[in-house]
Amino acid sequence: MVLVPGRVWRQGPVRRGLCVGLAAGVFFAAFVAVESGAWPAAAVVLLVLGPLYGVRAARRMGRAWPGGAALAPADRARVVRATRGGESVGDVRLAPAVLEYAGALRVLREEDRMRWWLMPLVAVVSLALAVYDSVAGPARQALVSWLVVALVALELTWSPVWKERLLARVARAEEAARALPPSSTDGGRRQG
Repeated sequence: MVLVPGRVWRQGPVRRGLCVGLAAGVFFAAFVAVESGAWPAAAVVLLVLGPLYGVRAARRMGRAWPGGAALAPADRARVVRATRGGESVGDVRLAPAVLEYAGALRVLREEDRMRWWLMPLVAVVSLALAVYDSVAGPARQALVSWLVVALVALELTWSPVWKERLLARVARAEEAARALPPSSTDGGRRQG
């Protein structure tokens, strides 16, 4: 959910799952196609992994931010863009949604941190496999193995920095949402 851009949130849960699942399926199918050269295997990965990842992502997104389902698609996308950009949503009626979405991003970040201990293990295994594939495997298998090492290195180095910057922007959006004047239709009450 942390990586899902605002335009994807414009869609309903099924279409969000399809967007995210298709992207993941194509990504992993490309790895299979390059490594094995077997297009049927890549098609199987696309057809199996894509829907599985899409369903998981849509469910996780819905559980993390249940209030998003009550918003109109354009409002939901607007809240996500403003929150992720660290900007004011500019609409007092959407301020509670900004606060809820920001809280969801924080919860998901903490869940990711609890699984972070796996990353050094993944790094060691992927590096060992890349070295082995370079020595004993075909060139395309070595290429894919080193691409995986590069992706794991990005996850270990760039991803934590990017996520912390995102959370800093989220905090600015929360401050801006809290600074909006109370709406005359809610009697001055607002979540916060």
